[in-house]
Amino acid sequence: MPTKRRPERFPLRVIKGGFAPADSMAASRMRARGYHIGDLVFAEFKKPRNPRFHALAHALGTLICKNIEAFSHYDAHRALKRLQWESGVGCEEMAVMVGGTATVVRIPLSLSYESMEEGEFKEVMRGICRHVAETYWPGLEPEQIEDMATCMVGEE
Repeated sequence: MPTKRRPERFPLRVIKGGFAPADSMAASRMRARGYHIGDLVFAEFKKPRNPRFHALAHALGTLICKNIEAFSHYDAHRALKRLQWESGVGCEEMAVMVGGTATVVRIPLSLSYESMEEGEFKEVMRGICRHVAETYWPGLEPEQIEDMATCMVGEE
């Protein structure tokens, strides 16, 4: 079964009465796809989250890799994916048949900058911090873990 491919997204800027490509790269990509002035297109609008939160996710993953033995051989991205899967936060669940038995599997959603809006991203990060506190660092509160990751932003 072929994998479902996410449609290409183009960064746009709000202009008076409409939207325009955010930069020359976006304009070039749109021309290459055959978009012309006056074309009717369907769009999904998402405002990208604060870049600081994007850095926070990487810092949290790095913090986990450096301080929890079970994650020492992971990179920050893989650590976050594993924590998403373990906690079920930021995951899609799907029932599959395994050996004739229905089983629910978790599929971590993309945390990429353009894929998840700020509010949902904050919920996922809080959920991951809560899971880490409950499972790996029971002596810490989730807010303390988030604070440690926040301190690491810019150090990498």
